[in-house]
Amino acid sequence: MVDLSKTKNDPLQQLWDILEDTRAGMLGVEDSDQHMQPMAPQLEKESNSIWFYARSDSDLVKAVRTSDRASFCVISKDHDYHASLTGLISENKSRAHIDKFWSPMVSAWFENGKDDPTLTMLQLKLDDAAIWASSNSTLRFGWEMAKANLTGKEPDLGVHTHISLPH
Repeated sequence: MVDLSKTKNDPLQQLWDILEDTRAGMLGVEDSDQHMQPMAPQLEKESNSIWFYARSDSDLVKAVRTSDRASFCVISKDHDYHASLTGLISENKSRAHIDKFWSPMVSAWFENGKDDPTLTMLQLKLDDAAIWASSNSTLRFGWEMAKANLTGKEPDLGVHTHISLPH
């Protein structure tokens, strides 16, 4: 269950914690005709970046070559935390990063391993995040809905916050 006080008081650290437990999210390139697509994030907190392995001949990489902004959306496994992250995206064939994040799971996608000629990486340098965190308690949900119907006030089901990330 998401800690709502952490969402209020330390949303950036909570965001990184949630991202560490995220196996995949939806990545989309702004101003492209493509739908968002599932991608596995590789985190680099010190640069406020998320890296993604990709194929250089994919539609996603081709879209990145024509636009410099993207969004990455995540939902926690308990469905009580949602985040929409935006920033600058670029293709980056950094061998250091290919090596840093390499795993047997990544290897399964590239026939020639780290030497696959289509292997590239995308770097999303985050500059903005919108976060919604809520209780997944059915008891609290019921209480808040009943209270809202009795008082006419909007139910208090969570926290919404917005943060800017430095480059």
